Amino acid sequence: MLPAKRCSSSLPTLRTKIIPYSARTAGSTRHPISTHTRNKLFSVHEEVVHALQTGKPVVALETTIYTHGFPYPENIALASHLESLVRVNGGVPATVGVLDGIARVGLETEELIRLISTAGSKDTWKLSRRDLGFIGGLGGLRGQKLNGGTTISGTMILAHLAGIKIFATGGLGGVHRGGENSMDISADLTELGRTPVCVISSGSKSFLDIPRTLEYLETQGVGVGTFADGREGSVDFPAFFSRDSGVKSPQTIQNEQDAAAIVHAQFSLPVNSGLLFANPVPVEAAMKREEIDGIIATAVQEADGMGIKGAKNTPYVLKRIRELSNNASVIANKALIEANVIRGTKVAAELCELEKQDKEDGAHG
Repeated sequence: MLPAKRCSSSLPTLRTKIIPYSARTAGSTRHPISTHTRNKLFSVHEEVVHALQTGKPVVALETTIYTHGFPYPENIALASHLESLVRVNGGVPATVGVLDGIARVGLETEELIRLISTAGSKDTWKLSRRDLGFIGGLGGLRGQKLNGGTTISGTMILAHLAGIKIFATGGLGGVHRGGENSMDISADLTELGRTPVCVISSGSKSFLDIPRTLEYLETQGVGVGTFADGREGSVDFPAFFSRDSGVKSPQTIQNEQDAAAIVHAQFSLPVNSGLLFANPVPVEAAMKREEIDGIIATAVQEADGMGIKGAKNTPYVLKRIRELSNNASVIANKALIEANVIRGTKVAAELCELEKQDKEDGAHG
């Protein structure tokens, strides 16, 4: 893990540890990883294991933002900064990625730098659910030097296997414009419908079809709420770069305590689907909706005209938005992911308090 300012409750950096399935959280409905391959394909950092076992807040962080988002060396600086934000707010960061075919939850400093520095290489994959078996088989078992940044979908799976309930990120994938014909729908949405992890993001990417994305999430049984963030009454589901989308959020969440209570109730029942809590971009970094809408329309039209689809579509559109906005989108992007990581860590801390209270009540009952 990258060095960072530590809070009083944080732990010294420890070595990576392979943990067996039996050591992970109970109550999962997932099938165990095959006994003879689990130690070759999946590892959890000892600091993360210790935090989970001792009731400290843990926040999962993705790596696609570094391998397929921000350029080098900005991505290394961002990775260090986000882990630091988790620590100074009292949590333990668990950055998720794949090195040499091995899925890792929590990375040593040199591991994270090695992964991030391979951004742009053909041997560095963008990893969703569908890719984990391929990279594990070809990299972890067959010895190919394959690395990967995990998307929201990939990060959710690996975080859940480690027992992590809170995952903070930038923007969710969704239903692409014209998705009713192309069926171009992000695996992030179906993952939220099947994996019990709470994702905190600034809604879905602005260039997606937000109304259809919310409809699809409803179909998948995903609970969706948006933080009020100082606003009164019902609020809009955010549009990533801007605070409002013109589409009302299904639910409004007042604060981190309410958010933690929802997470605790959902996973205690248990309901084995995820939650999406949308956190609007900070006011000072937000772009005007009408401004970003015009830029997005141009970028999407260019991508359509060039036939750029599938996994290559989002990186291309984001790159063009950055260019057309004269880097205003980058400023918003950095601000929103910082805010989401801070908010996610506070929710994780409140969740730990609820779980601690449950244990105390059980002991006295």
